[in-house]
Amino acid sequence: MKDQLHRHITVDKIPKRIISLVPSQTELLVDLGLESSIVGITKFCVHPIHLKEEKVVVGGTKQVNFDKIRDLKPDIILCNKEENTKAMIQELEKIAIVHISDIYTIDDTLELIELYGDLFSKKKAAITMIKEISKKKFEFEDYIKDKPKRTAAYFIWKGPWMVAARHNFIDELLRLNGFENYYGHQSRYPEVLLKASDTEQAELVLLSSEPFPFKEEHKQEIKPFFPNATILVVDGEMFSWYGSRLLKAFDYFKMLHQHHLSENFSS
Repeated sequence: MKDQLHRHITVDKIPKRIISLVPSQTELLVDLGLESSIVGITKFCVHPIHLKEEKVVVGGTKQVNFDKIRDLKPDIILCNKEENTKAMIQELEKIAIVHISDIYTIDDTLELIELYGDLFSKKKAAITMIKEISKKKFEFEDYIKDKPKRTAAYFIWKGPWMVAARHNFIDELLRLNGFENYYGHQSRYPEVLLKASDTEQAELVLLSSEPFPFKEEHKQEIKPFFPNATILVVDGEMFSWYGSRLLKAFDYFKMLHQHHLSENFSS
């Protein structure tokens, strides 16, 4: 079979000992009914929360303890092109089969769910999940179709200020919400220098709760640079966690539009 980088990987039997180095993929495994097969996770794998007490934490997404991973004798290690480093993956391949995801769109996510369904013999659960996500996406698209388009800047870090531009999953979900990415002319996750003269056209600023933990007090800090914008702190997991998190994300987006954006843009 192939992973999402179109790399051929040879799997002779259903993997029973899984290490997941991507938080959203860990959550996906659990929701596919594979919790008992997970032997290792990252310190950022916080959903479901009890996993960190029951599974071996092997490090983060950029640095791991290779000895811990080796001792766990995994059948397969699940990685992501964006989350994990190339050097790390090369070392992991000396230990076990490495399956790499590459996610930019919801279609990429649905493909990954299908791949996991085949790989771990959870095809029925995967098909059910794909249908449910597709249904929720269709319903949300119908809800959002008549909403006005807004320009939105999505911040992921401060010190330096960094945003989600194009060529990433966040941008896909911004567009799905009817937002035009204010930094869509740039790529990936650029640092940006803020000057009110450059940002006065932005209508909406979204401060993500992750990876930088933006909170309500940060709204006042950024407000001088976006004098004409509505500023909201949003759940970063809903905008950046692919996989089964999408089962919750569309309801969250609808709530966001109904309870926050409608009142701020009612004029």
